[in-house]
Amino acid sequence: MKISSELLHKLSLARNIVLFTGAGVSAGSGVPTFRGNNGIWKKMKPEELANFDTFINNPDLVWEWYLHRKKIMTSINPNAGHIAIMELEKYFSVVNVITQNIDNLHFRAGSKNVFELHGNIERNFCIGCKTLYSNDQLFAIIDKKNNRTPHCITCNGLIRPDVVWFGESLKENIWNGAVARVKQCDVFFSVGTSSIVYPAASLIEIARQYSAYIVEVNTESTEMSYYADECIIAKSEDFFPLLINEISITK
Repeated sequence: MKISSELLHKLSLARNIVLFTGAGVSAGSGVPTFRGNNGIWKKMKPEELANFDTFINNPDLVWEWYLHRKKIMTSINPNAGHIAIMELEKYFSVVNVITQNIDNLHFRAGSKNVFELHGNIERNFCIGCKTLYSNDQLFAIIDKKNNRTPHCITCNGLIRPDVVWFGESLKENIWNGAVARVKQCDVFFSVGTSSIVYPAASLIEIARQYSAYIVEVNTESTEMSYYADECIIAKSEDFFPLLINEISITK
């Protein structure tokens, strides 16, 4: 794999870059998609579990799924791609990460400016009084009450994961912040995402509209490859460390 001279030139002129990331970035960490043959999602599709109506009607079932996911995430760490994306902050004035992932790995890798479009599996909140709970607080409540479904210690309302479920809108402040950063960027990387889920996928179109240099990094072409100035077929954990090495030589 070789970094193109055109990309290096664009980066040499860039002050502000955006990285729009999807599941492919975390694949190298071993984050499962939860659509496999194991567990309760063998019987139900994720979209049947990850929605508010199912949660209200059967919170034990939904929490069985999410507690399993949370347990898996405790053994997973950021990979070389996450680390290299964080290291871009050494070389550019402004670096923003806009992610569709809920795994918290960008924050754990040290990235400072992260817009989590779909929430964060390490956070939780009460649907009644909106009190926030960390995973540690959540597990303490579950252990104390010996109940799979946690209830708020303030109002006894149901606690849910702080993630965007099917049928729910993105948080307006997060989405508007992400769009504003895209409009300001010089180089826009689309990384490890199929770019088919809207409104998130529209960020590539916005970047193009505002004349950013668009680079797609993925293991295969996508429907949005048409919008890219460069399409790089590679894993993010392979490409970004190489990019950092090239930038460190030229900066």
